[in-house]
Amino acid sequence: MTSPRRVAVIGDVAGHLEELVGELRRLGADPETGTLPADLVVIQVGDLVHRGPESAAVVALVDRYLTDVPDQWLQLVGNHEAQYLREPVFTWPEQLPEEAADTLRRWWDSGQLRVAAAVVTPEERYLITHAGLTAGFWRSVLGAPGDVRQAVAALNALPSGRGDAVFRAGELLGRRRDSAAGPLWAVASSELVPSWQDSLLPFSQVHGHTSVFDWSHRRFAPGPPVTAALTNLDEEAKHAVVTLRGGRIIGIDPGHEERPRRPWRSWEVSVT
Repeated sequence: MTSPRRVAVIGDVAGHLEELVGELRRLGADPETGTLPADLVVIQVGDLVHRGPESAAVVALVDRYLTDVPDQWLQLVGNHEAQYLREPVFTWPEQLPEEAADTLRRWWDSGQLRVAAAVVTPEERYLITHAGLTAGFWRSVLGAPGDVRQAVAALNALPSGRGDAVFRAGELLGRRRDSAAGPLWAVASSELVPSWQDSLLPFSQVHGHTSVFDWSHRRFAPGPPVTAALTNLDEEAKHAVVTLRGGRIIGIDPGHEERPRRPWRSWEVSVT
């Protein structure tokens, strides 16, 4: 019999080393020694950097885990990491030191920095990306795979083939709303969730990047009014769970700014 394993999916860290260290300790890890409990796998959804004061230290800590326990730490790419992987597409006042930027590029070139991951339990299958997989992107770019592992393989293969598709942006870069916005840029409230409301989700999703609920102002972000009725909010965790036909879309971005948003925690599930 296979022993149960815990999977913890950590939302956007945004340069807040203290927040990442605190959450890892809550999960039973020791950031000082770079160890994780034997039963724990961590998936981080990207946007490790910017906003908070210690982006370079966050990158260094994650690099230690990727080096020492590569089977237990899966690192996904966010739109803020993408600023250092190709020509920047937006202006940001903070720039990483070159050593940290080189680390991100090394992860990307080696395949340690991934686009997607999958978690499968007896009850539910989850696709994990930074911003979520829109229905339009799933159909037009991936060919509508019904198996979550096939979807993950297709997403992770894109950088070596159709690399530009990974970085397809929508309204967050001042463009029109796009139901086929890519997995680094889709806006949860206006692009990701609405794209699936008239379709059957092939699997559930977990994402960071944005939320259907604005935790700062205690209101739903602009989007279809029906979203509120379909959403369950976890104030302590800062999770917004939208239930649709076929599955759920679980947003776990705590919304850290220059100061961290508290309380918050990772999304956890047990697998066998």
